[in-house]
Amino acid sequence: MAGAGGENGFRSALRALHNRDFRNYTLGNAIALIGIWIQRIAVGWLAWQLTHSGFWLGMCAAGDLVPAIVVSPLAGALADRVDRVRLIQVSLILGMLQAWALAVLTFTGLIDIWSLFGLTVTLGIINALNQPARLALISSLVDRSMLSSAVAINSLVFNNARFIGPATAGFVIAEGSVGLAFALNAVTYMCFIWSMTQITVAIEAPIGPSHFWRDLNEGYSYSLRTPGIGQMFVLLIITTVAIRGFVEMFPGFADAVFARGAQGLAWLTAMVGLGALVGGTWMLRRNSLQGLPTIVIASTLVMGISIIGFAATDDYPLALFCVFIAGIGMTLTGIGAQTLIQSTTTAAMRGRVMGFYGMIFRAGPSMNSLLLGAFSERFGLRWPVAVGAAICIAAWLWSRPRQAAIEQAIEAHANPPALPRAAQ
Repeated sequence: MAGAGGENGFRSALRALHNRDFRNYTLGNAIALIGIWIQRIAVGWLAWQLTHSGFWLGMCAAGDLVPAIVVSPLAGALADRVDRVRLIQVSLILGMLQAWALAVLTFTGLIDIWSLFGLTVTLGIINALNQPARLALISSLVDRSMLSSAVAINSLVFNNARFIGPATAGFVIAEGSVGLAFALNAVTYMCFIWSMTQITVAIEAPIGPSHFWRDLNEGYSYSLRTPGIGQMFVLLIITTVAIRGFVEMFPGFADAVFARGAQGLAWLTAMVGLGALVGGTWMLRRNSLQGLPTIVIASTLVMGISIIGFAATDDYPLALFCVFIAGIGMTLTGIGAQTLIQSTTTAAMRGRVMGFYGMIFRAGPSMNSLLLGAFSERFGLRWPVAVGAAICIAAWLWSRPRQAAIEQAIEAHANPPALPRAAQ
């Protein structure tokens, strides 16, 4: 495999963006993600206004947990059987209608906590339906040599939205209304829908007639038993369920531990996002799979140590530094694992495998945030977060002796059957 020179990596990113289809997808996705973050903040604010209940805050935050567990694997099998572009378009239209429904109910004063929660779960189902197709689509929009850069670009787009979306939501809610925030999200969906109509790439043909449930089981089996890919999934499952939701505990840390209030919360969140941007930018330097399993495994250790430091310290500047490093580690593990899984999965299995990945990516942090919240009621904020980070370190201890075997397995599976070249 080729080296990962910085210049070649950035050139690969530029080539990916010169691809018309990938550029259209990225532009629409960037706009829509800002809208999604605006709505996420607005939903939390509205839930608090309606109930003043931490329980309902947690319920609305985890509204996509069950849909991710139940729907994502089914959606992965579906993504291998239908036109992925059309599937994404339909799901975006449904998401837009959900946002308009929230806006209308809020503007008219008919919204209550049950309708808010019901529509939040509905959006969780829609997102679980489209995520496997969106993840699998990326490898059809760019050449395999640019896949790592394309995944890194998507990560940068996501973390950029984490900055812009909440800031925009705060302004819109303060100067306008919560209903206006929902309406703005609906408009961003419209932009993404239009950008998807501009994609002309020839997607690989869906699999032929077969048994849906058998296909689903094959996806699970392939994901967990394929050498290299299986170990990446095990590591991903452990880390997402153990610690990925720790950012949901930031309000408690900002207030009860560091006594910094809302401004302290904003800085904690911003430093995680800044770390993610740094990690994503660094990953843009890479244009090959060489050494990527090592980066994923080492970043798991870095993530565990930095989060333990965050949970243990009373010093606020040190806590900011720790979550900055954690943001880098989480991004390196996320981008690295997704790139390895996408690059080494055969085209016929990609939708199902990415459905499994999407389920872990969405459900794991939600489950972790629920666990951390429940245990914090009895043990306080620090210990549950620290134990989760220690589990990440244990995962590193498990994977470190297997690193060479994982590298060899990734090398052996790095060239699955070729995909049709993306239209330029």
